Amino acid sequence: MCGRYATTRSSGELSALFESSDDTDGGIRPDHNVAPTDRVPLVRVTPEGHRSLCVGRWGFLPHWSRSAAGAARMINARAETVTTSRAYARAFARRRCLVPADGWYEWVRLPEGGRQAYYMTPADGSVLALAGIWSVWESGTASRLTFSVLTTAALGELAEVHDRMPVLLPSDRWSSWLAPTDEPDRLLAPPASDWLAGLEIRPVGPAVGDVRNDGPQLTARVPVGPAPQELTLF
Repeated sequence: MCGRYATTRSSGELSALFESSDDTDGGIRPDHNVAPTDRVPLVRVTPEGHRSLCVGRWGFLPHWSRSAAGAARMINARAETVTTSRAYARAFARRRCLVPADGWYEWVRLPEGGRQAYYMTPADGSVLALAGIWSVWESGTASRLTFSVLTTAALGELAEVHDRMPVLLPSDRWSSWLAPTDEPDRLLAPPASDWLAGLEIRPVGPAVGDVRNDGPQLTARVPVGPAPQELTLF
């Protein structure tokens, strides 16, 4: 968790929403089924101090990594240990980013077998900013911008689907997340309960489970039997 999400806005929309320059060079496309190591947009602050919308690969690689083979296992950083982790602590202190998303997916195992997918997304259609950290990994002449999404204990009704959730940043916290600061408790504080209440927990079809599938049909609501709280957590 979080292992799959959607990001479908254009670079023009995102640069306007996040008040950033567009430095993607046309490198992003709508993706309803983002998977580990995919190239997706993120927002970071340049050395000159302005916000930049750019493209990174989902799967953090510390600069000392010998190869890119472990990137898919480093898509998430736990908020509880990010400040002390050998892999993540320096990036958390100096290289935080915003990861634009329409929503994210989780799966619940059904009592009768199989799994039910759920899509967590703002009911009003607004953009989500997932808290991220980034790193530049170099191998020979190649350079790769990589990132990880921070996760924390799930809150409220979200805990009925999964015990973890991304660290979510309302718009009034974007600037503080991107700014240099040594106040991890404030940075990682959960959003207000009324803000979380604006998230829809939407049952969706099984097609999202295959990374080869894409398209808006993946986020369409489907009918289900039991409510999420009646299911066994995956």
